[in-house]
Amino acid sequence: MIKFFKTEENAVTKRLEAFEKGCWVDMVNPTDDEVEDIVALTGLPEEMLKAALDEEETARCEKDDGAFMCLLDTPTMTDTDDGDTYETIPISLIYNDNCIVTVSLRGNPVLGDFISNRVQTDISKPMYFILKFMMGNAKRFLSSLRQIDKKSLRVQAELHRSMKNKELIQMLELENSLVYFSTSLSANINVYNKMEKLPAITGNEDYKDLYDDVLIETRQAVEMCTIYRDILSGTMDAYASVISNNLNVVMKLLAVITLIISVPTLVASLWGMNVAVPFGATAWGFWVVIAICIVLTALVSIWLIRCTNSIKIKPTRHRKRRPRN
Repeated sequence: MIKFFKTEENAVTKRLEAFEKGCWVDMVNPTDDEVEDIVALTGLPEEMLKAALDEEETARCEKDDGAFMCLLDTPTMTDTDDGDTYETIPISLIYNDNCIVTVSLRGNPVLGDFISNRVQTDISKPMYFILKFMMGNAKRFLSSLRQIDKKSLRVQAELHRSMKNKELIQMLELENSLVYFSTSLSANINVYNKMEKLPAITGNEDYKDLYDDVLIETRQAVEMCTIYRDILSGTMDAYASVISNNLNVVMKLLAVITLIISVPTLVASLWGMNVAVPFGATAWGFWVVIAICIVLTALVSIWLIRCTNSIKIKPTRHRKRRPRN
């Protein structure tokens, strides 16, 4: 899908019916025919227009034949049957003397703010347009990270009530999302560091200030992502330890019950063989066997309880080193 926009004098973005010089071309998951049409209209290299259509494309910036491309990773949320999932996809911002072109596989909320005029920009100033997008993209990362943190707290509250595989899988998905965010933010910062030396930024104080704000917001997103990822990773390890401990308790209980039941089973097996056994000819022999089973079971139970209570982890003692003379 292709849309054309242009900024009017009052900084309002207006949609156009066809391509005009100096306009903004928004391409969302374009077909090969649409890419060829834009190449013919704008004179931009086809490789640049198709770069963002690869989900595994690395963030970078490059120049070619008078065209400049800034390819960044942007956060996106997908609705699934198991809930919302967060990931990142590439988006490219390309410009030359004829126009600005944005290419992505899905609609971008930051560009949506430009289109709806919730955020004002100036299409006639390509670098200003890119910096405004970079600022909106950094804020979008921060917003997504806050949503992930809230969802993580909600899932943890559910896990406190009951240990279920569904909640554990959701925690794992959130941890994966944070890994994707961390990788994408690091790649974006590498692009920003390269753009810092561009004459279009260094030669304009307003652009330089906006660039510094973008860098601050992005570094804040990196720090938040690192903190949330470490917390979530520690939480997952803690829940894994709790599950393992609960399993050990259940297995210990089953082992104790099995040993206790095996005592009367052994006695009944010996007395049930077709051989001469003590008390076999007496009328009260059955009750003697029952008494023996009860006594042996009680002794085994007491011994098992003492053994389980005596198993303790001894703290490690650190020897004090003597000061050298």
